[in-house]
Order: sequence, then structure tokens, then C-alpha cells
Amino acid sequence: MNFPFYIAKRYLRSKSGQNAVNVINFITFLVIVIGSAALFIVLSGFAGLKTFSLSFTNSFDPDLKAVPTTGKFFSITPEQGRKLQEINGLAGYAKELEEKIYLKHRQKSHIAMIKGVDSSYNQVIGVDSTIQYGTWRINDQDAVAGIGIANILGTTVNQYRNPLVIMALKPGKGSIKLQDLKTKPLVLSGVYGIEENLDKKYVFADLPSVQQLLDKESNQISGLNFKLDDAADIASVKAKIRDVLGKNIVLKNRQELNSSLHRMLNTENLATYLIFTLVLIIALFNVVGAIIMMILDKRQNSITLFNLGVTIKKLRRIYFVQGVIVTTAGGIIGVALASVLIWSQLTFGWLKITPSLAYPVEYQLINVVIVLATIIVLGIIASTIASSRITKKLIAS
Repeated sequence: MNFPFYIAKRYLRSKSGQNAVNVINFITFLVIVIGSAALFIVLSGFAGLKTFSLSFTNSFDPDLKAVPTTGKFFSITPEQGRKLQEINGLAGYAKELEEKIYLKHRQKSHIAMIKGVDSSYNQVIGVDSTIQYGTWRINDQDAVAGIGIANILGTTVNQYRNPLVIMALKPGKGSIKLQDLKTKPLVLSGVYGIEENLDKKYVFADLPSVQQLLDKESNQISGLNFKLDDAADIASVKAKIRDVLGKNIVLKNRQELNSSLHRMLNTENLATYLIFTLVLIIALFNVVGAIIMMILDKRQNSITLFNLGVTIKKLRRIYFVQGVIVTTAGGIIGVALASVLIWSQLTFGWLKITPSLAYPVEYQLINVVIVLATIIVLGIIASTIASSRITKKLIAS
């Protein structure tokens, strides 16, 4: 057995004759356990929040979306549509036309976006699964709006006597005149609910009706939404779509469509990790102090070992190994305790955001690796600093 490791284990098992040293060692170990457990719980909480936040986009954004490189609109011909249907790996596609509009209902108004969609839209994007009440029925007279819009305007489904009035500006330049406004009454057939901002943003309507409202041609759209097969080669499908649609469009996946949200979540996760790592760095100063106290407590033993031929380097190695064992064991126990808490939250949902919604957490092996690697690296640094106190002067004096 490695000599420094053997002596370090003996020191860990043996109690000091001074009670203060024992108390300091216990507190040091407890701090490491609590710190590593806290870091793992926070990372698991952020992983759950990230998944929970992005789950809203899964029912609102496609696997791939084609948008124009310049301007708001582009055209798709019947020939291009036929070629898209022949692409292997493409389960389907849906057209959309999106523009800002002014909504009015009785004496209330609201600015939102109208999204004209075709009959394939809810087969490509599962937005119809978010309907809170009513149905997904979209035609020349019926539309679907967010629950936020319905609450702002004080409207609900099937109000045929008091329909929602859509007002849009005609394309053109110069000052806005009353005759530049085009209006269309629509009755809400359903109300969706996803997330507060999205619930206040969109009205889904029939694509031909929206094209007519916005004075667009029947082949003019603002986006093409694609659904891919589960086993599809994304790179290959992208290349084939570009060949069909040309260079005037750009293809974005779900993450690219929500790049700001991803950046915000990743930045928050990194900031929290750095803050808790700083707390761990401060806490691991206890390790330095505890090892130095152990060095002083075991000074006579060190002198004896030195006289028996153990080098200064090996003496330092003994206390270095001791510090690494303490921090590693504390990190493992901390992660184990935190794992039990995370498991209980996943199983029983004892911590609630709302009475019906448990706080989202997610157990990820990458977080286990991150926490243990952080603890071990910091433990190695702390142990190196503390063990360097072993000098010939200390042994000889």
C-alpha cells in the first residue's frame, strides 16, 4: 500500500487528543457535504427550469422553420411545394403568414400578431394541444387566440353577436389615413394557454383570409414550418430544403428560433454555478485551516517519521492525501444526499410552485460530474496550500 495514503487513512480514523481539533475537522467535513449538496440541488433545479421553460416552445415552434433572409415575406410555388413533399425524412410542412395587427372588441383594444396558418399547421406543430377551452377551428370566420388576449379584450369563444375585429394597415408609404385600414371580424372558436407573453401575442386565423387582409398574393408567406421524422438526418434534410427553396431563405431549428431564451437560461445557470463555486472556495478555506491544525497536532509524529527517514516531500504527501480524501468523501456524500432530495421531488413533488404544479427539477449525470470535479479540484488546491506548511524548519524546531 502507498505509504502516504496509509498514514493519511490512519490520521483520518484516529481522534486528536485536543477536542478543538476534532470539532474543527467535523465542521470542515460538514461544510463540504452541505456545499456540494447545495451546488448539486441548484444545478438540478436550473436544469428542470430550463426543460420546463423550453417545453413551451416545443408546442409552439417546429423542428425546422424557413424564413426569408431579407424582408418579411417570400413566395413558394406549387412546384416547390411538390418537391418538398418528396424529401425523405420530412414528415410534413405548413405555411404561415405573420404580421402585426390591431385588435378591437367593444371598447377595448390590443396590439398583437396575427398568424395565418393552413390546414396542416396543427399536424406539424402541436399548438392545438394547448387549447384551454373551445376547439381548434380555423376558417374564414373562426380564429384561435391566446388566453391573455381574451382576458385583455374581455371576450370568449363563440361570440357571434360581438366578434373580434381585426384591423390591419394596407402596404404603402406616407401618412396613415383611415381608408388605409382594412378590417375583418373573427369569432374565437378556441383559446390557447402556453406562457404569459405568448398568450398575449398571437391570433391564429385562416391563411387565405390573412393573405387577403394583408393584400398578399396566394403564394406569399412569411414562414414554412417543417416536421421531421424521428430518424431523419437533419443536415441532409436541411440541404434538400435549401435546394428546393433557394438561397433567399434561412433554416432555423427550435434552439435558433429561441436563441435569446437559450442564452438567458445558460447565462443564469453559469452565473449561479460561479456564485456557488465562490461559496465553496470560501468554505474550503476551512480545509486549509483543518489540515494546518492537524499538522500542528501531529507534529511529534511527523518528527518521528522524519527521523525514521521519511522525506519532507512524503510528509507533505500525507497531509495532501488526507485533504483530498476529506473533500472527495464530502463531495460524494453531499451529492448522494442531494440525489435523494431530487428523487423525492421527482417522485412526490413536495415543493410546489402552484397547488397543482411541482417545482421542476431534473437529475442529470453531467451535474454529478460537474459538482464532484469542482469539489475535487478545489480540494486539491486547498490541500496543496495546506500541506506546503510542512518544512524542515517546522520538523527540526
